[in-house]
Amino acid sequence: MKLNHLVLTLFTSLALATVSAIAGDAIKLACVGDSITQGVGAKGNSYPKQLQEMLGAEWEVMNFGHSGATLMNSGNKPYQKVRQYKDAIASSPDFVVIMLGTNDTKPNNWKKFESDYENDLRDLIEDFASLESKPRIFLCFPPYIAGDGNWGINEANTKAQIPVITKIAKDLNLKTIDVHAALDGKDELIPDRVHPNAEGAKLIAKAVHAVLSKETVPAAK
Repeated sequence: MKLNHLVLTLFTSLALATVSAIAGDAIKLACVGDSITQGVGAKGNSYPKQLQEMLGAEWEVMNFGHSGATLMNSGNKPYQKVRQYKDAIASSPDFVVIMLGTNDTKPNNWKKFESDYENDLRDLIEDFASLESKPRIFLCFPPYIAGDGNWGINEANTKAQIPVITKIAKDLNLKTIDVHAALDGKDELIPDRVHPNAEGAKLIAKAVHAVLSKETVPAAK
């Protein structure tokens, strides 16, 4: 799909979501991500679950997080090859929030395949943008990593992704969600230095909710 065609496709999505709301159907939101989206460390209070409570019954928030998943298809566990990716595509969402990149920071992924990051993110976006439901797509900056990280996951390579995400968002007229800033410096909410606890997950949910509230029709509650 050519760039201008993709941008045009993304522009139509808000109108379609409005039609869904008028028709009385639940607005379907697909949360795409890794273990942080899945809710590891949050003790049953993942950010999608807390976001559902914030948005209310007009929305159906679906959790498609997969532990260990990478954005990059050259990574050790590509998201586009796991079941949750297929389920997210099949859900025909009205909105998609993509929060990947944490596992890509591992040295065996980032050092070898950093150059693949931009193309693979664009590819994932296109997979959702080409759906018949024409969802609005939001890109999250990867969450802040506390201290020296864990399992090879680190803050330096996390921050290196932010300019790439910003560039893609500008090219495709997408909104970004600064999840990184929401957790930056709040090390006490990230006990294992990677996975936010329930209170940290709440901050992610609030960051997502704040952007959705400004950018969607009807406004989030």
